[in-house]
Amino acid sequence: MAAIQGLRGTGQFGTDFRPTNYRELFTLLEPNGSAPLQALLAMASSESTDDPKFNHFRDELPNRVITVNGALNTSATTLTFDNADDEAFLVKGTVLTNLTTSENLLCTADENASANTVAISRAFGGTTAQAVADNEVLVIAGFADQEGGTAPTAISFDPTTDYNFTQIFKTAVQVSGTLQNTYLRTGDKEQEQLTKALKLHMGDIERAFFFGSRAVANGSTATPTRSTGGLLNMITNVTDCASGFAAANKMTEKEFDKTLIESIFAYGSNEKVAFCGPRAITNMMEVGKNRWSPQQIDNSYGVSFTRYSTFAGDLLVYMHPMFRQISALAQEMIILDMNHLNYRYMDGRDTQLVRDIQTNDFDGVKHLYMSECGLEMTQAKVHHRVKNWSALS
Repeated sequence: MAAIQGLRGTGQFGTDFRPTNYRELFTLLEPNGSAPLQALLAMASSESTDDPKFNHFRDELPNRVITVNGALNTSATTLTFDNADDEAFLVKGTVLTNLTTSENLLCTADENASANTVAISRAFGGTTAQAVADNEVLVIAGFADQEGGTAPTAISFDPTTDYNFTQIFKTAVQVSGTLQNTYLRTGDKEQEQLTKALKLHMGDIERAFFFGSRAVANGSTATPTRSTGGLLNMITNVTDCASGFAAANKMTEKEFDKTLIESIFAYGSNEKVAFCGPRAITNMMEVGKNRWSPQQIDNSYGVSFTRYSTFAGDLLVYMHPMFRQISALAQEMIILDMNHLNYRYMDGRDTQLVRDIQTNDFDGVKHLYMSECGLEMTQAKVHHRVKNWSALS
């Protein structure tokens, strides 16, 4: 071991010697242990908050489509449409395309918001006027103006806001003074209990980040109880194999491909993390043997994954130990875009060990692991849940 001269400082020590908090220490001890989501968040994205309610803005580009309300013949010059957010984009000069007939229509005036109508010119751009069916979806296909024209009506759209809460997690360790000074073949009981308590503590946070519901109890009092919203409650895109497929609770390879392309990878990154139950893993292994080439990835985000590469994108697959322990999760897949998940902790109250909190007359010691933290999902559409996938049909 080489000697080191001179002043020592904190910058000379890496995370193996100087973890910044117990949460990161836990991921170093068990990178593939009971809390792999915590490992990902520790390595990827963490941010403090100075309030137990943390807010964020969500924004996305609109689809800019409208749905026709009532069929049109070839000579109709007034279009009626269903009331929808995108109707405000119908200003004078907007081009609409009917993908069924290939006809282009030109808006000759701004839309009438109160009547849900807009004046149109037919067969724009050399196309042919065709009948427009009721409930036809027309696509806004750009803008066209005459030479020397004036500026169109301005259009804008605002982001929405969402929020979550930090939740206070506590796990205590208590050892009597006698046990502290008793020789045990299994070693130091206090240290053993501290190690186990840390694992339980991180497991509590992990489970809350999956199962938690966003709520505040006794919110108007001095001692409210807050709970953070978890993935199962915040993910809006859900594929339930119990219905909508050729066989109940089953997906064929073709149906799985369709789910990947049209739903799972429809938004966000082309590389996503999939936490799976054992039955879902079995189904994916069967698909993998037939068509894919799974590759093992070591220490990606501190967790070892199996990569499934597809034309739609790459799934980094991991069988979550909690999904194995809880039978109701055996057929689940939780697909996450890690670019849109953050670990938020109350400033100064990230996971820490508070020692010697026992009363003065207690013959022993009592310690406490405490965290005040929550999960932030900046976008919902980029994540997906597949449930009740019992078999590959």
